[in-house]
Amino acid sequence: MGTKTADETGAATGAEATTDEEKVSVTKNADDASETGTEAADGTDADLAAENAENAENADDEEDAEDLADDDADLAADLAEAEGPSGVGQGAGAVVSVALGLVSLTGGWIGTVAAARETLVGQLQTSSTASVATQVKEVYGDAWATTALWAGFFALAALLTAVVVLARPAFGTPGTSQAPWIKSVAWAGVALGVIGLLLAVLKYSDALLGLPSTS
Repeated sequence: MGTKTADETGAATGAEATTDEEKVSVTKNADDASETGTEAADGTDADLAAENAENAENADDEEDAEDLADDDADLAADLAEAEGPSGVGQGAGAVVSVALGLVSLTGGWIGTVAAARETLVGQLQTSSTASVATQVKEVYGDAWATTALWAGFFALAALLTAVVVLARPAFGTPGTSQAPWIKSVAWAGVALGVIGLLLAVLKYSDALLGLPSTS
């Protein structure tokens, strides 16, 4: 009877030990699965967070690029608005100065009419008994002097216009540069004005192409 009781007791004890080991194994597997799921969940959350951060950074970069492009467009528009009218006016002034210089050298209709009028006045005011020198001076000399006078007026106007165009940037917006072609044309106007004014003075004073001698 004692032996049987011992065997039964050992069997029961072995069965209970086996049951406890199975419970420990199941619990350990459950804990491992839980840890694995937690790690997987943490990895997924980290990936999502990194992706969201990258997307937010890209969105910020795109917004910054758009803002920068808008700022550049506004700045270009402001510069065009500020420089456009002044550039057009200066260019027109430079072209006008060259035109006036050419008129002073080649003559214009107003100078021609003035010279013809002076000739007519000289004929009317000079008697037929006047000396040849007086008649030449009144009929031709005064007319030529009138032509030189009007040529000098046009040359002076060309010179002043060109100087104003060249000096305009100094009184405009600081840092605004003048177009090279405007400077070139304005300097051409200065040259033509100086030449025309010099020739007009020489002709008016009879130093150039004076009246012929009547003696």
